[in-house]
Amino acid sequence: MNTILVVDDDAHIRKLIRLYLENNNYSVIEASDGREALAVLAEQQVELAIVDVMMPHVDGIELTEDIRSFLNIPILMVTAKGESQDKVRGFKAGTDDYLVKPFDPVELILRVNALLKRYNANSENIIKVGSTLIDLERLIVQASDKNVYLKRKECELLFELARSPGKIFTRTQLIEKIWGYDYDGDERTVDVHIKRLREQIGSFPDLTITTVRGLGYRLEEI
Repeated sequence: MNTILVVDDDAHIRKLIRLYLENNNYSVIEASDGREALAVLAEQQVELAIVDVMMPHVDGIELTEDIRSFLNIPILMVTAKGESQDKVRGFKAGTDDYLVKPFDPVELILRVNALLKRYNANSENIIKVGSTLIDLERLIVQASDKNVYLKRKECELLFELARSPGKIFTRTQLIEKIWGYDYDGDERTVDVHIKRLREQIGSFPDLTITTVRGLGYRLEEI
């Protein structure tokens, strides 16, 4: 059962959303503002967040930005304002979809279903190593408040190593997996990319790439 976090300072709205979600076999956790929501996310696993924009303490825009800094979950923003400027702010902050109050609860459920389906389809492009997330689709490495964007080949290389922590990959194996069997360049290409990769991910303690002399490279197990 997917768990959904509903964040809204209006208890009646939270109750309405909870009713429809639970009737559609979702588990629901409530938070009355962004600050409370962040506390929940620090303690519990959540598959999707429904976030109101206008809230005290930490509003929906700030909350969305905070969630995006350390979690890769779908976010549905709900607000009483329908102006395009608010939508732009929401999407820039990282929301995946937008719903304007008053909304049809059936439409809410349809949007939740669609977001979860899309994220589940993309989950094969995400690997978590310790507390660090590697997202091959977005070419990003995330942990806590750190975000690092990688180039395509760098991310593919890291992703391949992260599939099997502790396993030694030879340069030939990595060339074939990342660049393809018909690649006619030098194997030193791998060394160059590993060097750049180490520079990029040096601040992530979960991601340590070790050179195994005479053999190749491996990502150390946590």
